[in-house]
Amino acid sequence: MTSGSERVPVFLLKTKSTPTDGYEDIFTTPRHNFNFEPTFVPVLQHRFEDDGMQQCEKLLRDKRINKNLDGAYGGLIFTSQRAVEAFAKLVDEYKGDESWPHLQDIPIYSVGPATTRALKAIPQTPPLQIFGEHTGNGDALAQFILEHYGEWYKDRSTKPSLLFLVGEQRRDIIPNTLMDENLPNNQRIPVTEIVVYGTGVMESFSKDFDDVLQKTITRQSRWVVVFSPTGCDSLLKGLGMLNDETGKVAKRAQGEPATYIATIGPTTRNYLKRTFDYEPDVCSGKPSPEGVWQGITDFIKGLT
Repeated sequence: MTSGSERVPVFLLKTKSTPTDGYEDIFTTPRHNFNFEPTFVPVLQHRFEDDGMQQCEKLLRDKRINKNLDGAYGGLIFTSQRAVEAFAKLVDEYKGDESWPHLQDIPIYSVGPATTRALKAIPQTPPLQIFGEHTGNGDALAQFILEHYGEWYKDRSTKPSLLFLVGEQRRDIIPNTLMDENLPNNQRIPVTEIVVYGTGVMESFSKDFDDVLQKTITRQSRWVVVFSPTGCDSLLKGLGMLNDETGKVAKRAQGEPATYIATIGPTTRNYLKRTFDYEPDVCSGKPSPEGVWQGITDFIKGLT
């Protein structure tokens, strides 16, 4: 447990969401004798990909995304807020254009609450029809789409393609599941991916991370929450855990404070294990603020 006078630092390796961030909310409020001090340390920087943005813009301008038989795509998939930002940028640029297509008649699939909130913020009258918020990960969303999209276009023997707006780095579970050759022809759903943004490690991350480590050097313990494989090498180097010769984690950093690592889910955990031979202390059962908080607090309870 943690005393009221000693807050446990939690370094959230992400950009703070606006206008509110669920991780800040849950880790700022003392609950059940746990008292944390959250700090955001952004790892990723994003850039829009011109080619993908132009492809998406043309599809929208030509009204190729619709429920009709002449449409190229019968729905959209989003699994990241960055992809939503790219889409919202296009909508904002052409919102005054009378020829801009209304997309209220097609299903738009979203992987979770944060992505759904971002989609709902896009001005559209009538509003977009968004589904899948409850799924939480790509595997569950793909299974949901198979059933929901199949029902949406139940009168068609061949399902229209789905357009999936993605980043450079992404998992292929959704396209693989929807286009599985073992599925009957009338259930299989073609998927086209368009890369609308790229991701890289922020140049300032190493220094920013070192700064927060130095500021908390007198604390008894602290936590690092990792949200993606990007930047994991810089993280482990910053903690003094990475062997320069082998590229693997040889040992946990010595001395105080004890620094623990939690991952948002199995993708990042598996990356740490496979790439660096490192098993994080916690892997969140659910990719959400509540899931991360629960994983960390359960671990702390196990130490007492």
